[in-house]
Amino acid sequence: MTKADLVEKVTAAIARTAGPMISKKDCARVVDAFLEAIKDSLSDQSNIEIRGFGTFKIRLRKTRMARNPRTGDPVEVAARPVPVFKPSKELRSLVAQQAEEREGVTQRQP
Repeated sequence: MTKADLVEKVTAAIARTAGPMISKKDCARVVDAFLEAIKDSLSDQSNIEIRGFGTFKIRLRKTRMARNPRTGDPVEVAARPVPVFKPSKELRSLVAQQAEEREGVTQRQP
């Protein structure tokens, strides 16, 4: 799903529940502002917890040894912070349930 697809779904969801009160352009601004808030928070080393969805965190990846693929020489890769996402129990169970339903549908078909 692209950001444009996300804007399309959010606009459709708002139109279903509250009527056509928001344009796609305004909805795109809201989605952009939401994503920008997540990026700003992560760049400030803050965690973001969205109940029922998951948690965005910054985790420090340790220093490690790697190999240069061309020469095979060992190269040290420095420690660095990386963003990670941990889904909530609700989201994990929803995904698992959907996967089970899809498996059941494909198994029943000859």
